[in-house]
Amino acid sequence: MKKILIAIDETKGSRAALSAFSNEIRQAGEVVLLHVERLEGKSLMTAMLGDAELSTLKEALKGSEHKEALDIKAEGILASCKKGIEAGGQTNIKIMVRDGNPVDEILKVADEESAEAIILGESRKTFLSRLFTGSVSRDVEKAAKVPVLIPRIFPSCEAPYNWKDAYLAFVVFTIVFLGLFLLGLVARDGTFFH
Repeated sequence: MKKILIAIDETKGSRAALSAFSNEIRQAGEVVLLHVERLEGKSLMTAMLGDAELSTLKEALKGSEHKEALDIKAEGILASCKKGIEAGGQTNIKIMVRDGNPVDEILKVADEESAEAIILGESRKTFLSRLFTGSVSRDVEKAAKVPVLIPRIFPSCEAPYNWKDAYLAFVVFTIVFLGLFLLGLVARDGTFFH
């Protein structure tokens, strides 16, 4: 492939996207690493902003501490990802930072750069969260004019458990224990209780 766009952020999904590039594609004529800064943070406000409102927000944030912090974060993410891709032998890497709605910016850059494919990470949102806020990867996949690769994130053994995992493990253990107990009663006499 001549040109591939890889959209990245600080999530595990982006690490999976970089891994997919390194393992499956390995080399391209050019790789465009894109990071889209969310000026308004992780809020539902993104979907409500029109072009005029987003432009006003961009102007208001120019030179602010918030914008500088976003820029520093973007530089760190991009530098780390570029280093990882270069370690795999890819030499022609272009770095881009945009701000605004991630879906719109990814699609714009793909068109502007004439990318032949887009790689981006899967979001780990719950169904309910996706229902209200949407999914960047799925929205890009639906609207893109080129193939989109969204590698899945598989939980690893080293990943820490959260309270939902602990609760689920407890429920499964309880069901299995009760099932075995009842099976033992049935097997002993052929009846549940005597």
